[in-house]
Amino acid sequence: MPRLLSADASFRRYYRIWEYNRSWVIMDAPPDRESVSDFASIGQILLALGLSAPRIHALEPAQGFALLEDFGDHTFSRALTDGADEQGLYRLATDVLITLHRNWSHHHACHVAPYSDTILLNEAMLLLDWYWPEALGECCPEPVRQAFIDAWQDILPQTGALPQTLVLRDYHVDNLMVLPGRQGVAACGLLDFQDALIGSPAYDLVSLLQDARRDVTPAVAEAMVARYRDAFPGLDANALDDSFWILGAQRTTKIIGIFTRLWRRDGKPAYLRHLPRLWHLLEQELAHPALAPVRAWYDQHLPHVHRLALARGGVHQPWEPQPLTGASPLSGGSGLCAP
Repeated sequence: MPRLLSADASFRRYYRIWEYNRSWVIMDAPPDRESVSDFASIGQILLALGLSAPRIHALEPAQGFALLEDFGDHTFSRALTDGADEQGLYRLATDVLITLHRNWSHHHACHVAPYSDTILLNEAMLLLDWYWPEALGECCPEPVRQAFIDAWQDILPQTGALPQTLVLRDYHVDNLMVLPGRQGVAACGLLDFQDALIGSPAYDLVSLLQDARRDVTPAVAEAMVARYRDAFPGLDANALDDSFWILGAQRTTKIIGIFTRLWRRDGKPAYLRHLPRLWHLLEQELAHPALAPVRAWYDQHLPHVHRLALARGGVHQPWEPQPLTGASPLSGGSGLCAP
């Protein structure tokens, strides 16, 4: 009898099955919303680079099913909760990124789309489409929305200064598995990489070290950034630093919108408990000089008094969004207030 393992923040579900004392994992991904083929193709790339992605034993793309190698239940996050060495686990996760970025070549994935500035901006706008109306009780006014777009368009091009690589996009300790018996970077199992794109090498590093769900010890985060930087002595250190903080702010802004959407649209209120951490991270990120235009927007339009409204219970509900006029062609998606 299959046993439900988890249903994550996406529409996917995972089940464990056994036969002859051996287990596998079934991925159930609604084909109208997810692609098991993308998971399979990115997984093959990672395996070819000597990394540990689940091997696929059967694939039914039309039905949205994949039969996967079972990596067990020991995530990095569980290991950390059980008292594992934080520095050691984050060192291993950082070394996986170093290996991926050092060995990456564009011929590995000519079919993978770029993580363009337009995509990054649309993701950031999830904050306007979902968080803004809940915290302020109205749709974001169009002039304010346009000022948000202008601020991000001013700084996002800086993240293209580094050599582009494969970006897994959801690289954090909940998606990394401890694999006993494997050596080196192969001891880290990789999950949830089906949405990979080609973009800045700083993205997955900031995803790992500025975690939406877990406080990473600052000294550990600083040591891992230094470890990554030392592995690539030819890399522009200033460009890496700017990209790290810009993409950190972009990602945090996006996740505030996503976690609000998970609560409002999908009935998953547990994600709101992470908002205080996210706002704390964002305020740290906005303090970096490269974020000056975006910091100015936040200070003017979404000051501190509105930044923890949902966490404090200051939610405007229910309400009816009003139609917008003169809407921008750039939108964060089909949110409450997406134009």
